[in-house]
Amino acid sequence: MKKTYLIIGALAIGTYASAQKIADPTKYAKLITAEDAKKHLSIIASDAFEGRETGKPGADKAAHYIEAEFKRLGLQPPVNGSYFLDIPLVENSMEITFTANGEAAANGVDFFTRSNATDNSITASEIVFVGYGTEAELGNIDIANKIILLINEDKPEAGKETNTSYRATAARTAILNNLKSKNPALILAANGEIANLMKRFGSSVRGGRLSIKTPESKNVTQQIPVMHITTALADQLVKASGKSYADLKGSGAQVIKADVKVDFHTVNKDVKAVDVLGYMPGTDLKDEVLVFSAHYDHIGLNPNGKDKVNNGADDDGSGTTGILEIAKAFSQAKKDGHGPRRSVLFLGNVGEEKGLLGSEYYTDHPVFPLANTITDLNIDMIGRVGEEYIGKPDSANYVYTIGSAMLSKELHQINEDANAKYTHLDQDYKYDDPKDPNRFYYRSDHYNFAKHGVPIIFYFNGVHADYHQPGDEVSKINFPLLAKRAQLVFYTGWELANRDKRPIVDGTPSSE
Repeated sequence: MKKTYLIIGALAIGTYASAQKIADPTKYAKLITAEDAKKHLSIIASDAFEGRETGKPGADKAAHYIEAEFKRLGLQPPVNGSYFLDIPLVENSMEITFTANGEAAANGVDFFTRSNATDNSITASEIVFVGYGTEAELGNIDIANKIILLINEDKPEAGKETNTSYRATAARTAILNNLKSKNPALILAANGEIANLMKRFGSSVRGGRLSIKTPESKNVTQQIPVMHITTALADQLVKASGKSYADLKGSGAQVIKADVKVDFHTVNKDVKAVDVLGYMPGTDLKDEVLVFSAHYDHIGLNPNGKDKVNNGADDDGSGTTGILEIAKAFSQAKKDGHGPRRSVLFLGNVGEEKGLLGSEYYTDHPVFPLANTITDLNIDMIGRVGEEYIGKPDSANYVYTIGSAMLSKELHQINEDANAKYTHLDQDYKYDDPKDPNRFYYRSDHYNFAKHGVPIIFYFNGVHADYHQPGDEVSKINFPLLAKRAQLVFYTGWELANRDKRPIVDGTPSSE
């Protein structure tokens, strides 16, 4: 009797799995529509949500909206009966006063910093210009307890294009870490991009810095502060040399007379934030989990501007809308008897704009084991035409696809096959490189899965003039394009959720 029942049971499972394989996903992909996307996004990116800044009322409104949608679609609450995973954050607010040769410099205008620092006052009558910071340039100069001025660019090499972005490359990070090991009092990293960066984003950097709360968070660990400064401030610092900062770029390390005073004062407070999780259990492969992720937070209010709200329609209201639409498609398929073989987690991350915090906490404290997590399909900005595609014939039929082959060549092929069969988008792999100067691979929530060895795909439309600006409005969203990109993610996810084998991991995680 037992053998008979086992055989019958096995046949039933095999028949069910086969039925799952032949279910046509096209019917359900068609449920992902421009009209429904617009309904969602018109709420999520409305002024009422106040730019959805992490820890602020607008983000809380967005979290409850997503929760209500997950509940309406019949997704299960997987966090001890809740859709919310508490993300314990602490806000480190830093007041900085900075004078250089008698001239005051302003945080968010002339400089910014991401460093933690304890209350401290640094006064100096000289600075050390260290060039690009290499050992060859430093020579025997002692920088312990000194303020140093660094050219925050890659050092030019013959026959090689120089990366002059303020975003540190691996080589520059190694140089910075070596400089820190010599215990300077303060590192001033000058770069030509900082002035424009502060014009666009200065108000956001003046706010408190959020981090995940740990037992050590109450006592901020003293770090060597790194301050990113404009070249104009660098000129002010080196004035006594009789040269400009640009003139000094071609010279070696040297000590320069300068009267500098920098004061740091910090205040810490706890911040409430949540990731929003909706769960659909699978069938015969239910112990394995596919994740669709997007961050629902944005950068909040713009108090000094004419338009007071950074609505974040594209960043990342579009991705949040995308996962809601994909969840709707999977939900209807399940109602029709075509639920996924693998379990599916829809993950709305908080704190992405503050440093990928929600996804970092989730991957460090996963609700479902990462060993059982087969892939993260992450959607961040899919509602616009990026600046590089404006005016091109295929501007309404492309998506940047990042990271698909970095950990699994098979995953890359699954995504390619889904696109070739169904959506026919131009998949642009320009940024599909950990060494890309823009570092997009490291700049959204998928990275926290990838660093743990979980294969990922990041879907992205590229930046545009309204990136992190009040102009990122619902009225500028291309909803048919948003829906089509979301359909590609759905088709790829459908195959991943229902195929016999999970994608083979044949790559190694890339560290920052």
